[in-house]
Amino acid sequence: MLLELRAENYAVIDRAVATFGRGLNLLTARRRGEVDLIDALALLLGGKASSDVVRHGARRQWWGASSR
Repeated sequence: MLLELRAENYAVIDRAVATFGRGLNLLTARRRGEVDLIDALALLLGGKASSDVVRHGARRQWWGASSR
């Protein structure tokens, strides 16, 4: 079960944390940063990364998750 998703310096995201509770959790995207958070989740699931999505001016990007 996914408990938390974190992204740093990823596309337009400076730093973001999404925390998930028990039961059904849905991610929807209305704004660009939310779409990027969903894309970060895809990377954690084995998606291919690109240097194009490193936030402008950042030296590195980081994304991770905690699960149970």
